[in-house]
Amino acid sequence: MILKDKTDLNLYTYGIPIVISMIIAETIYSKINNLSLYKLNDSMAGFGLLAGNIIVNIGTKGSIIFFYFYLYEFRIFTINEMFSSAAVWILTFLVIDFVFYWYHRFSHRVRFMWAVHMNHHSSEEMNFTVALRQAWFGPITKVPFFLVLPLIGFDPLITALAGAAATLWGITGHTQSIRTLGVLEYIFVTPSSHRVHHASNPEYIDKNYGNMFIVWDRIFGTYAKEESAVIFGITENVKTFNPIKITFMNWIKMIEDFKNSANSNERFNSFFGPPEWNLNKSKNHNL
Repeated sequence: MILKDKTDLNLYTYGIPIVISMIIAETIYSKINNLSLYKLNDSMAGFGLLAGNIIVNIGTKGSIIFFYFYLYEFRIFTINEMFSSAAVWILTFLVIDFVFYWYHRFSHRVRFMWAVHMNHHSSEEMNFTVALRQAWFGPITKVPFFLVLPLIGFDPLITALAGAAATLWGITGHTQSIRTLGVLEYIFVTPSSHRVHHASNPEYIDKNYGNMFIVWDRIFGTYAKEESAVIFGITENVKTFNPIKITFMNWIKMIEDFKNSANSNERFNSFFGPPEWNLNKSKNHNL
């Protein structure tokens, strides 16, 4: 447990300076080339959303990792004993990304999960500060998806370290400064494929869910190539830079819809329906 706490500390100690360096470098690049990639209010909103995520992460991480280690006691296999160290790490990265793909996909298709995840898509810009817009309650909503890993035998400590590395990889996709990366576009999530994921263009919505590997999207039919110009943001943009409002605005709407629901179907859809579900349209449809 102490080792895991140190891992979290090292992630913030080394990861945040790396990200800030990337932001500074891209800001300079943007300024030199008159690209206007950064806007102060938007960037500050990113730092505010990151702060909330860190607070929740620190407050819940001990309990979550304890839970994973507890589940590991009931593992079906012991992956560390079945493969070489290198193979264990490669397999861990692959499995983490596979589970993340489905977690991420559900986060876009289930209303209450979208309410948690939406703040990551709340910017109408695309730069490295957008990567800072981490879901405040993401560490909690991930648990039902990732608890399968210790049960099938993945060491929680190795999983945590690989997950931290995967998170840093995911940050690199939030840029307009890198166009395409040739053959790597077929294997990895690149800035080009991730720009598509942050688009509000109809042809790009709900595409490219992977974090490290784009192969899952290609296999499960959610891949889209960046072709037409990307319009960043969501279909109904938040129009605020207040991190608290961004985080809770969809929760407020869900609770209001639940209170105004006339039947069990509407109450269910208020939280578990797709994000585009609308109570007023549902009522008109039932008339």
